[in-house]
Amino acid sequence: MAGFARLFWIDAFTKAPFGGNPAAVCLTSEELPDETKQAIARELNLSETVFIRSEGVGYSVRWFTPTLEVPLVGHATLAAAHVILNCLETHRDTVIFFSPASGALAAYRVEGGLAIELPSDETIECSAPADLVAGLGTSPASVRRGRHYVALLTSEAAVADITPDFQALARLDRPAIVATSPGNSADYVLRFFAPANGVPEDPVSGVAQCSLVPYWSTRLGRSRLVSSQLSARGGQMTCWMREDRVVISGSCFTIAEGAFDPAVVGFCRH
Repeated sequence: MAGFARLFWIDAFTKAPFGGNPAAVCLTSEELPDETKQAIARELNLSETVFIRSEGVGYSVRWFTPTLEVPLVGHATLAAAHVILNCLETHRDTVIFFSPASGALAAYRVEGGLAIELPSDETIECSAPADLVAGLGTSPASVRRGRHYVALLTSEAAVADITPDFQALARLDRPAIVATSPGNSADYVLRFFAPANGVPEDPVSGVAQCSLVPYWSTRLGRSRLVSSQLSARGGQMTCWMREDRVVISGSCFTIAEGAFDPAVVGFCRH
């Protein structure tokens, strides 16, 4: 065939298989039509499928949930960095991703794993929308609004006990909702809901840290923070600020790799 498309199944933000957040990384030699990318993401049915393609010194990157394209994803970017630095180009220590929606994103090796830099998201305090309260089944101590809604709860137990109403949360004017509180064994804990994006609850969210790290680093008076996500799969990450970027570090585990049948990648080609 004229080009190729390889598939890597990666668990991000975990050192062992079947933990953290799974992502599909699709490496292609040529640009695929958007409908092909969406069909692949729908078929794989993970919270995110990331498509990367070599472009000079870096890689283009785009992210798709099973239902739509999204402008930024953390765990899938870490998974893509893992594929490039630990599977394909092991001589490299750094890779730059170029996103049409989010610009240049750096990823590099750090002690104990990899780190990605994402644009920070400053949030402002706001009143709690009725659908947020209904969707979480509790009244947060306070609510902040930025790229997503951030609901501040009083305890780790309160975050763990949320039984979300996804229909109510999907009606909000922001695509995702982060519920967070101080942690018992981490600086803060969180859960991340994005039903409007086709991801009811994300197992471990990197993009949530774009909003949380600026808030918690100011509130706790520390620049380096450890977060823990209270999902069924669970995951931890270490985060810190670097100017207007949030740095998120963690490990990845390769579950499987292979190649697409040529007929699959050519199915929707015009």
